[in-house]
Amino acid sequence: MWAQVIFWVCAVGAVVTGLAVFRVDSMARATFALLLSFCFAAGTVFLVDLAYLGVLVVLMMIMEMVIMVVFMIMYMMNPAGLMPMSMVHNQKASLRISVVVFLGLASIALLVDWPEREQPLPADPTVQLGEAIMGSKMLVMIVVGLVLFATIVSTVVLATHRGRYDRYGDRLDRRIPDDPVEGGLGR
Repeated sequence: MWAQVIFWVCAVGAVVTGLAVFRVDSMARATFALLLSFCFAAGTVFLVDLAYLGVLVVLMMIMEMVIMVVFMIMYMMNPAGLMPMSMVHNQKASLRISVVVFLGLASIALLVDWPEREQPLPADPTVQLGEAIMGSKMLVMIVVGLVLFATIVSTVVLATHRGRYDRYGDRLDRRIPDDPVEGGLGR
C-alpha cells in the first residue's frame, strides 16, 4: 500500500516538475525544476530496491544541476539566469513529435510479447547491476570523478581574481573589507 502511494507521488511529482521546466521563465528556475524531476524519478528507482542506482541518480543530478546554476551565475549576461525567457522553441512540431514518440513507445510496451523469467531472482540485484554496468571500469570511474571535481574547483578558483585575503588582509583582521571594486558588500 505505502509503496503504491510513494510511487504515485513520485510519478506525479516527476511529471509536474518536468512540465515546470518548460513553464518557468528563467534558466535557473528551469534547472532546479529539472533537478526535482530527476529526484522524483530516483524515488521510483528506490522502490524497486535499487538503492545504489537511486543514490547515484540523486547525487549525479544534484551535482550536475548545481554546477549548471553556478556557471549560469558566473557567465550569463543576465543576472544568474533569472531574467524572463522562453524555454520552449518550435512548440507545434515538438508537441507532434512527443505525441508520436509516446504513442509508439506505449504501443510497443503494451503489444510486445514479453519473455517469461526462467532463472530465479538474484540474491542482490543491486550488486549484479553494478557489476554489469561498471565491471572492471570502477577504478576508471573513480578517477574520472576526481578529475571532474578538480576541474570544477580550479574553474571556480580561476574565475575570481581576488579572494578573502585581498579584502580583509593577511590575518583577516580588517573590520571593513578593502574592496578594489566599489559597490560590493563591504561598502
